[in-house]
Amino acid sequence: MQSQPSKNPPPHPLELWGGLECTVNRVRDTYFSQLDRNGHATRLDDIARFASLGIRAIRYPILWERTAPDGLASADWSWADARLTALRDAGVTPIAGLVHHGSGPRHTSLIDPDFATQLAAYAAAVAARYPWLEYYTPVNEPCTTARFSGLYGVWYPHGHDDRTFVQTLLNQCRAVVLSMRAIRQTNPNAKLVQTDDLGKTYSTPELAHVADFYNERRWLAWDLLCGKVDPEHTLWDYLTGTGIDAAEFLWFRDNPCPPDIIGANYYVTSERWLDHRPQRYPANRRGTAGDRPCADIEASRALATPTPGIGPLLQEAWDRYRLPLAVTEAHIDATREDQLRWLREIWEAARRARDNGADVRAVTVWSLLGSFDWNCLVTQCHGYYEPGPFDVRSPAPRPTALAKMMRELSAGSALSHPALHGQGWWRRPGRFLCPPVATPAALTSIPADPHHLVRAPAAPILVIGATGTLGRAFARICKERNLACRLLSRQDMDIADANAVERALEQYQPWAVINASGYVRVDDAEREPDLCFRENTLGPAILAAACARHGVHLTTFSSDLVFDGKRDAPYVESDRVSPLNVYGRSKAEAEASVLDRHPNALVVRSSAFFGPWDSHNFVTQALCALERGTPFVAASDMTVSPTYVPDLVNACLDLAVDGESGVWHLSNGHPVTWAELALRAAERAGIDASRLQAQPSSACQYRAPRPGYSAMGSERALLLPGLDSALDRYSQARGVKDAEYEELVNATVGHRRAG
Repeated sequence: MQSQPSKNPPPHPLELWGGLECTVNRVRDTYFSQLDRNGHATRLDDIARFASLGIRAIRYPILWERTAPDGLASADWSWADARLTALRDAGVTPIAGLVHHGSGPRHTSLIDPDFATQLAAYAAAVAARYPWLEYYTPVNEPCTTARFSGLYGVWYPHGHDDRTFVQTLLNQCRAVVLSMRAIRQTNPNAKLVQTDDLGKTYSTPELAHVADFYNERRWLAWDLLCGKVDPEHTLWDYLTGTGIDAAEFLWFRDNPCPPDIIGANYYVTSERWLDHRPQRYPANRRGTAGDRPCADIEASRALATPTPGIGPLLQEAWDRYRLPLAVTEAHIDATREDQLRWLREIWEAARRARDNGADVRAVTVWSLLGSFDWNCLVTQCHGYYEPGPFDVRSPAPRPTALAKMMRELSAGSALSHPALHGQGWWRRPGRFLCPPVATPAALTSIPADPHHLVRAPAAPILVIGATGTLGRAFARICKERNLACRLLSRQDMDIADANAVERALEQYQPWAVINASGYVRVDDAEREPDLCFRENTLGPAILAAACARHGVHLTTFSSDLVFDGKRDAPYVESDRVSPLNVYGRSKAEAEASVLDRHPNALVVRSSAFFGPWDSHNFVTQALCALERGTPFVAASDMTVSPTYVPDLVNACLDLAVDGESGVWHLSNGHPVTWAELALRAAERAGIDASRLQAQPSSACQYRAPRPGYSAMGSERALLLPGLDSALDRYSQARGVKDAEYEELVNATVGHRRAG
């Protein structure tokens, strides 16, 4: 019987590590390299960025496929030489990864009998070249990789059966043993950090036997390395039932290579729910368990009571192996504040596990440079990007709010970001993809975690513009993202009145202000310029000065009409402004005034708004007219870059959470004329566009002169999805009745006038 866990925490402090998404996976004959896509393959200065986070160690790739794709005789060590030297000089300990979800160079594979000996030869060469390296992960996630490559057929060699799964697992684990043996011939003190996904499966009683099997299978790689697999093992009959000789399993009992640190990788998808009633669930969560139809879904998307998270799983791993632990991947694909909340939750869980006596050494923030196309398991290049502590969509990787949080964790400082207040989406009521399922018995015995309860009220974001499309969209999306928000009308705060601004800031104590108000009637501005400048220039300047005094982040909006249209390529942020009309001048002067008074403010230029929640935007008016069969007139010689409001709002909130400043161009990026936009929207929505009438802007009788070309690009980053994606999502959402939206707008308005 195992002894009860000690309640004495380990003497060493919990460390912060970093991880670099470096997968080189093979699909058929195509390799997908994250290092090429995130740019680290050609950026040596990333090492300084990583070190600036305060991390003690980094999971770092010295990948077989990249270093010696054609054999050791022609290996090119120059890339690893430069980067490992830089890491050592920066005081960051590398944990050398040799294969990361890969199958090796083309001349081998996970089912090659010589895979293990070939990787061991490469590992020996790595150790000989870098004898000072102490920590190694020869093969990342062998059990998970075996499932994807040998059982699910996702990655090479695309197996779909238990025998291939087990054989790929055995080959990877044997490669780990032989690699560490070869490494230790050079460095006897070398240590194995063995990673794998640490999840758990829950189920209806009808599928309990399947869940029990999955929950035993998750330990297989660690069990093999620890020499625990023999005829007494729970899965012995399953393993030998594949037809693989029992001697292959017993070899590990005779050649154990227990990890020096067990690396637990944990994602929101790691905990699963199996249900024998697949009809209750979305089609893409349905499958089979054996021959039985079932649903297999993330537990967070189905269970009425969320799981406690990684804490109890760390305790299970400690109780099973009594070996030091580290969380070696902590990452979530989510909005920025939920990325912060996820890291906080895992960090706190690791600290509590230590307090309960588990020897948890570190938490690793994964995907320091983000990751590409993991939403399709890296089987295609769609360009789907998940940022991490750095966002590589900028010319140089841009630090996000996660980077600041990591510096606070590494320094032992209190976490300061106000967006940390509140629960992440995996604990909020709107997380379900099916009718919620009652909490399974396996979870009812685990005490509720007070750290997951709602915390004290958070400082809000003030959104100014209660009657406008943009302000109301911010209120809606703040609610969806669980960001405390107060939506103010002009009666609540007139931004051109310094006293009113001061009173509102004192009353609500916001951490950020979004100015979504302003004068928007471009043609009317020509005959009432004083009013336009009051709302668009004086007001933002007063607001900026007040926010600067109070240390409050400000986001305010400008326009493509600050440009004169003389270019024939999209404008970028540094291009000279030269407005043609009163409205454009009001915005151009506001940009300068705001940034002069509040250099840390964010000024967003955008154009041609369209969205599903109002009836006044150009795209909605065009489609409504064409649906009725009435003519719709649009300019054929004015080029803009349309902007989908939900995308704009989400990007602005991410940038506000990051504390970004200066001028940013945000649009869905495809230059089109107004007539082309109407046609494209109709085509994506399946609406007859034969009544669309394209005509020159001179026939539109505009009072205010407008640039013929005002499309915008960006030299800072292209953050919004493409136009076709935006139009498709607009078509799906268009016209949906949403009484809850009106309720939330009313609830977030600061004060309502009587009557």
